[in-house]
Amino acid sequence: MEQISVSPVFVGRSSETDLLAAALRRAEAGAPQTVLIGGEAGVGKTRLVEEFLGSAAAQGAVTTLGGCLEIGAEGLPYAPLATALRRLHRLLGRELEQAAAGMEGHLARLLPGFGEVDGEPNDEFGRARLFEHTARLFERLGAERTLVLAVEDLHWSDRSTRELLAYLIRTLHRSRVLIVTTYRSDDLHRRHPLRPFLAELDRLRTVQRLELDRFGQGEVAAQLAGILGTGAPDRALVDRIHRRSEGNPFFVEELATAHQQGCPAGMTDSLRDILLVRVEALPDEAQQVIRFAAEGGSCIEHELLAAVLDEGEEPLIEALRTAVGANILRPDPDGEGYCFRHALVREAVSDDLLPGERHRINRRFAAVLEEDPSLVGCDARPARLANYWYHAHDPARALPAALEAARAARRRNAFAEQLRMLERALELWDEVSEDVLEHTLRPYDWAETYPPCACEPGTHDASCDRLRVVDVLAEAVVAARRSGERERGLSLAKRGVKLVDEQENPTRAAWFRMQRARMLGHLDRPGGSDELAYAHRLVADLGPSAVQAEVLALDAAHAMLRRPTREHLVIAERAARIARQVGASSVEVHARMTLGSLLADFEDPADGLALLTEAVAQARPLGVPDLLCRGLNNLASLLNLVGRAEEAAAAAREGLEAAGSTGLLGNTGAILTGNLAEALIALGRLTEAAVLLDGWAEDPSRDSHHEFLGRLRAELALLADDLPAAEAAHAQTMAAGRQQQPQHVLPTARIGIELAARQGRPLAARQALLDVLAAGPQAGQEALLLPLLVQAAAAEADARGLPAADQGRPQVLARIAAAVADHRPRVPLHLGLARLLDGELARAQGEDTPAHWAAAVDALRPTGLPHPLAYALLRSAERVVVEGRREAAAELLREAHALAGRRGDRYLEREAGRLAERAALPLTAGRPRPATASAPAGSSERAPVVEALGLTPRERDVLRLLALGRTNRQIAEELYISPKTASVHVSNILAKLEVGGRGEAAALAHRWRLFPDAAPVAGER
Repeated sequence: MEQISVSPVFVGRSSETDLLAAALRRAEAGAPQTVLIGGEAGVGKTRLVEEFLGSAAAQGAVTTLGGCLEIGAEGLPYAPLATALRRLHRLLGRELEQAAAGMEGHLARLLPGFGEVDGEPNDEFGRARLFEHTARLFERLGAERTLVLAVEDLHWSDRSTRELLAYLIRTLHRSRVLIVTTYRSDDLHRRHPLRPFLAELDRLRTVQRLELDRFGQGEVAAQLAGILGTGAPDRALVDRIHRRSEGNPFFVEELATAHQQGCPAGMTDSLRDILLVRVEALPDEAQQVIRFAAEGGSCIEHELLAAVLDEGEEPLIEALRTAVGANILRPDPDGEGYCFRHALVREAVSDDLLPGERHRINRRFAAVLEEDPSLVGCDARPARLANYWYHAHDPARALPAALEAARAARRRNAFAEQLRMLERALELWDEVSEDVLEHTLRPYDWAETYPPCACEPGTHDASCDRLRVVDVLAEAVVAARRSGERERGLSLAKRGVKLVDEQENPTRAAWFRMQRARMLGHLDRPGGSDELAYAHRLVADLGPSAVQAEVLALDAAHAMLRRPTREHLVIAERAARIARQVGASSVEVHARMTLGSLLADFEDPADGLALLTEAVAQARPLGVPDLLCRGLNNLASLLNLVGRAEEAAAAAREGLEAAGSTGLLGNTGAILTGNLAEALIALGRLTEAAVLLDGWAEDPSRDSHHEFLGRLRAELALLADDLPAAEAAHAQTMAAGRQQQPQHVLPTARIGIELAARQGRPLAARQALLDVLAAGPQAGQEALLLPLLVQAAAAEADARGLPAADQGRPQVLARIAAAVADHRPRVPLHLGLARLLDGELARAQGEDTPAHWAAAVDALRPTGLPHPLAYALLRSAERVVVEGRREAAAELLREAHALAGRRGDRYLEREAGRLAERAALPLTAGRPRPATASAPAGSSERAPVVEALGLTPRERDVLRLLALGRTNRQIAEELYISPKTASVHVSNILAKLEVGGRGEAAALAHRWRLFPDAAPVAGER
């Protein structure tokens, strides 16, 4: 397969392209512009210019490009201008020659193709004339169209080129010319001639400086997706390449190529050569300092470097000054030391060391640091020492150092770094002698609930104090789970299952089985239930232990997300009791969190919320961040389900803050983001919710809970009345998986039902409902099921009168009623939804009354939420106006319209407006609304025709519905008039149009296109 290193997709740079586009617009208006684009080598200056030139050409501009050569300063003047003019000549031909007419002899000094050089003397006046004629040429070329001149690599430019460019920038006036230049900012040492040139241009009003930054992780992921052509790249690959490239797009391309080629060093030879060229040009003393600094770390303290080299202060300072002047090193802005200008330069230097040389340097660093630990900050010392001993190839010292670094990382909640050190310890284990293992290593701080020895609870053998490989493996499993490395955690847990003899130590075997169940659940893979059942069997007949409690707690939590029963309430209670008995605090809190959620499902939501809130409070001081994040996530979700959106938002925000500060965003960030966005949507803060969801979507490496976030995007689109966007988001949601969990299945199905109903596909809406009911929703799911059933009943009610949908409706309504019969709503939101469902079921049978909707409104008011109260008010207004209580209907309608606006529900706002139009009700208090027909878009040219027919506003409304094929009864229902009044209006219309029947009147309305939106009724799609 062909491999590419350049992404076919232009990534990022939106603000930069916007700036260039704005400069182009100003140039098109006759105000010449200049944009100076700076950035380090490989940051994407050329790609940005290429994309912009292509865009400008597509808009009709003439574009040309010239590049400075690296030998420019040695005597090749005007090279980029000559190249640009040559390209213009190929592009414009005769037009360029006409623009140069009368100036050929002068311009030939730039481009010999213009003809013979004139015989003027080569003095300062001749140079001035050359500059003036060049400016006049560009003015002529930019007279009729915009001209874009791009000059690349200005850091290599000769003095003559710089001076000619400066002349053009200063003297071009009222010309449609845009000059774009690029330069490498990392090549500009203090005495570089481009520095004063740029400083001088900065003073000009028409000049803008643009510095390109490196890519963020999301942009690197998008770039890799384009290069590899395999869709969203693996998160670990994105993390690794982003870390090594530090966001430099060229380095990303090279590292992606190395990945495609399976390069074991992870760096192509071409990239290494490029990186080392500048280093190898330095004096030997500076190269030695750079080699030692490369092994010292990404940043190296001055005192540490001086102690390791031990060659005197003056020679060291001189060598460092040379390295800094060459832009290899730079002073550390945050400390007394030095950093490499780019991490890959350090890596290339390190890779270029001979094996023995590298081992010697690292051993020297380790020995010096052990002798004087104060040379490095205490927070970085364990990891630095572990790395030095590891690269010194001294396993006996590297293994204890790695374990100490892992402990330090865990104390700082740096779980990814902890995992890396633990895996290094596992790698070194077999290289260390038994004597070292026996006497040097002390027991690790045991993983949570993992039994540190094979002894039964209450007994302990002194020989068990020795650290074993399985103990380190257990700690690595927990670190992998906490850092979001689920695949790695699954693999480590499998290794643990193989290492432990379940006959000799069933508790340890159960622990590793349980961890596998956790990882499988996180990865949404089958097998978790089987692993839990196996673990349960292993500990069932043993005495109380932390492992036994955790197995029970995890069993209840696993069921809670799928199909819980009341039996799982008992299991969660038992888990909490055993955990309290054996002093396993985190397991007890975990079980109580699950118990709170199950209580809310099967008993009283208020009791469940109280218990869950208490469990979260217990988790805060424990220092177990994933437990706290889980509790806050469950609390936010439950608060959303019972209609307490403000509190849900607060819990979700706290959870996101906790996850972000402890490196757990990869684990719970997506679902906490979804819970926060769901609360914001309920509160009507749609813009905030959209920004939140967009921010998460910008990082393709965040690959979890797409079904949740996609469903929320579909909901936002429905609120905006954007059906195509809603359909696209819903399709992505359905394809995202994890559909076996009711918390995802039921809300996603509700979105599908609403989408189908609003698209005029009632049978598709019905089928979506029947698919859900076929799965048998269980008791305790009122919060998820009621909104779905309300939406389904509303779809059936809206489809009344459609022959295809009328068939089978009684059976469907009976199934809806049966589905809710066993559920017992207990909170205001659920009680209100139940009353709303009563109204919709009655409406679907044509039997709803104002009392139905009044009951729903009264039950929903205590929730304080704009929805579904606004919907209930709209339905209530619809029924009240039929009874002739217009003032009461207008008041209800105004409140519905205001609430819909507060929530940002454009669809419901529009429905309220339509009802006001049809019923001639005012949406503003005290201002009666005239009974005028609503004018469709584009109808102004048809108004004289309608008026010439002599129809009253109400007759126009009736004619429009008549054109849609409505019967007198249907016209009466829609306009809130009696059938008799509708019949009188139809008779008057027939007389005024001088037609013999309803069909002729409808045909006449269609032929004259009086109502373009009154298309013939379509069948079910």
